[in-house]
Amino acid sequence: MKMFPRMAPVLNRRTFLNRGTLGIGAVALATQLSAEQAGVSPTAPRVLHHPPRAKRVIFLCMAGGPSHLETLDYKPKLAEMNGQPMPASLTAGQPIAQLQGKALKCLGPQHAFQKFGDSGQEISTALPNIGKLADDIAIVRSMTTQQINHDPAHTFMNCGTQISGRPCMGAWIQYGLGSEAKDLPGFVVLTSVGGGQSQPIASRQWHSGFLPSRHQGVHFHSKGDPVLYVGNPPGVSRDDQQQVIAAANGLNRLRRSAVDNPEIATSIAQYELAFQMQASVPELVDLADEPQHVLDMYGAKPGDGSFASNCLLARRLAERGVRFIQLYHRGWDHHGGVKNGVATTGKLVDRGSWALIEDLKQRGMLKDTLVVWSGEFGRTPMSQGGGKNPGRDHHIKGFSMWMAGGGIRPGMSYGATDELGYNAVEDVVTVHDFHATMLHLLGIDHQRFSYKFQGLDMKLTGVEPANVIHPILA
Repeated sequence: MKMFPRMAPVLNRRTFLNRGTLGIGAVALATQLSAEQAGVSPTAPRVLHHPPRAKRVIFLCMAGGPSHLETLDYKPKLAEMNGQPMPASLTAGQPIAQLQGKALKCLGPQHAFQKFGDSGQEISTALPNIGKLADDIAIVRSMTTQQINHDPAHTFMNCGTQISGRPCMGAWIQYGLGSEAKDLPGFVVLTSVGGGQSQPIASRQWHSGFLPSRHQGVHFHSKGDPVLYVGNPPGVSRDDQQQVIAAANGLNRLRRSAVDNPEIATSIAQYELAFQMQASVPELVDLADEPQHVLDMYGAKPGDGSFASNCLLARRLAERGVRFIQLYHRGWDHHGGVKNGVATTGKLVDRGSWALIEDLKQRGMLKDTLVVWSGEFGRTPMSQGGGKNPGRDHHIKGFSMWMAGGGIRPGMSYGATDELGYNAVEDVVTVHDFHATMLHLLGIDHQRFSYKFQGLDMKLTGVEPANVIHPILA
């Protein structure tokens, strides 16, 4: 080394730590990086644990906590006890959001239910179009969760943990499956609002957490440009933009060869994807090629930012290979006026939900698309507020969701709450069970699906017991 002093490496402490930690990151992402070096996209589809029933997920998130007692879980006993005190044996010592220290009185169902379809599933008349799906959906009436306030409950539903900053299920799924979309993100989020108090939704609900940042969701705006800066500035042609991208990525590749940082690969991929999206996104949101009867079926009006239009966009995204599509409708937080609130919000989501299932079915896509309809929790059987317009508080001990397509057994109900709709008492389902079932349908064994972080094998389903809900599988 004395003969070649200029070639001697300068291995000071900072250099060692810099190169050492990057090496650890490279080991953690060895499979993805080796695939990229072999000319395979880091988001290309992966090898699965078992044959999948579903290729993609569309999650219809009813943000705010829809009342199961006015939508999917009819309780005639609760109707009988309307206005009477709730049994203390049910409520004593139980978590309650805003009713602490108040007299707890039963509030009967505010909407009639009826049996729909050949399966005879009981669904609220406030959701007549979802009622028409009775023979296509599986209703789970025994859901439970761990968080009683909106933001942590969304975090738990999305991430399987109440700890903010962890990867959400959409990021986990894209990490595990890769993406089939060539010119769109593999994970897209759409939002709409209306019908009740609209709780805010934080962008961390679709973040990638400790997973590579390429797997985070991309929020498409429902009005105006769906993605900021999707168009070029005046005077900049597509060729000019491509030259800029090529130059930036050339510099990024030089830097990556020096430091081997996985996030530089993400930057390269995102620059290239952004360039492709300048062509693909305007075509995606231009509904001019949709027949009028399809627009009428959804009740969609291009550019109106409605849940119905977002459902149509979800189908178009699914057709283009997007792996996880999450629609939030913010409007289900009915602490007061639950009767009118459910009717109003229900009308905003009912038709679009039905049309999405019908459209997917007609196109032969429902068989490999898992559609989920759920809030972050349910509502109390007890009344909140007095007078003529009572509401319901947050509730975590029992609520309902429905699923369709992608390997789900249609036309069935699973689980049950007690006769007042307070506790899930039969075939109780946790959020971890739901995640395990969703991953199973996508070809992933949740027990073998992990990512090394801070020395631990982290999982979407966490360390608590999680079971695939086999009875609801076709």
